[in-house]
Amino acid sequence: MHTAMVMLAGMALLAACLAVGHLAGNLAAGALIFIPLWLLGAALNLWVGVSRAGYSTREELPIFLLIFSLPTAIAALLWWKFGH
Repeated sequence: MHTAMVMLAGMALLAACLAVGHLAGNLAAGALIFIPLWLLGAALNLWVGVSRAGYSTREELPIFLLIFSLPTAIAALLWWKFGH
């Protein structure tokens, strides 16, 4: 359940970045700005899972990859579609 909530937060961040990009006149830039922001958010989730929830890095790494890669793939597709 936590993983789904974190991914939903990532999608909300992507929507916010896209909205800011749209307002600035460059939707593709909004998608690109999302990626490093989401890397920080996903890394923070990894850190919390290891340091506070008691999971090992080996247990958390696949979750980190899932949480980071799915919203990032959507952002990359949007950048590719609107950035060219």
